[in-house]
Amino acid sequence: MPRPRSLTKSDLGAAALAVIDRDGLSALTMRAVAKELRMATMALYRYVSDRAELEVLVVDEVLVGLDVSTPAEADVRDRLSLLLERMRAAISAHPATVPLVPRHRKSSTATLRWMEAMLSVLTEGGFAGPDRVIAQRTLVAFLLGFLQNEHYASITAPETAAIARLSPDTYPMLTQTAAQAREMSVDDEFRGGLGIVLRGLAIE
Repeated sequence: MPRPRSLTKSDLGAAALAVIDRDGLSALTMRAVAKELRMATMALYRYVSDRAELEVLVVDEVLVGLDVSTPAEADVRDRLSLLLERMRAAISAHPATVPLVPRHRKSSTATLRWMEAMLSVLTEGGFAGPDRVIAQRTLVAFLLGFLQNEHYASITAPETAAIARLSPDTYPMLTQTAAQAREMSVDDEFRGGLGIVLRGLAIE
């Protein structure tokens, strides 16, 4: 195979993301990425040492165009919602990468920039010290949990329909809730849940 003149981190991230989008997360290997780049597998080790480094580059590639600016004149609730909506949209465009975000959120430059923006908005909203830590981690936990549910346990999934068909005598609340969930959109679920979290943090 011809040896490439030079590769950037973006080149590597884009190639790894192409493999994941096409064949799934389990298909991400050094060999697969090297093949995507039309190079020898061993040559790839000149740029990254292992799959974990590739995964970080994938997260950065998924979030490469993420806008972390928010209108200064908007209230804190709207600014936080905007940051969370943008992150959700970027990751949902590549659903197979969902598990990589919690795994590498402290290593990816893109996620660090997003968290810095979140903390800045929280600070402007009056959060400081332990309260800011809790608020930020709660919002991140909500987003990551929602992404897992959206792509692996969606309210539209067959399992939800199966729960709705269980005996209402044995599971009255569960069957009723599952039936109602099937009538909701994923967007409504996200915004409704986010609203509950924001109110719980006293962010109006």
